[in-house]
Amino acid sequence: MSVPKVRERLAARYAVDVTCPLTTGIFVRIAAEVAEADARCGKARITPYWRVVKDDGSLNPKFPGGVERQAALLRAEGHRLVAGKGKRPRRVASLML
Repeated sequence: MSVPKVRERLAARYAVDVTCPLTTGIFVRIAAEVAEADARCGKARITPYWRVVKDDGSLNPKFPGGVERQAALLRAEGHRLVAGKGKRPRRVASLML
């Protein structure tokens, strides 16, 4: 799911017009960091933060472990990734938005 889709769903759920892109991004990153801490503590059920990508399908270098960790987790679930061009990070080949 893309970050804009997360924002759209939050806005609909709480009956508001919009959500803040900056705040949403910050809290997605916090959720990712907590999920990784939970995983290190041996918890089996963690928030699947790695499924959140940017609106163009690119991976998030600010997630724990950067794009390498996110790519590994997505591949483990069977997602196909494509290389970005130039300095662009890898992207999920097909998004189910």
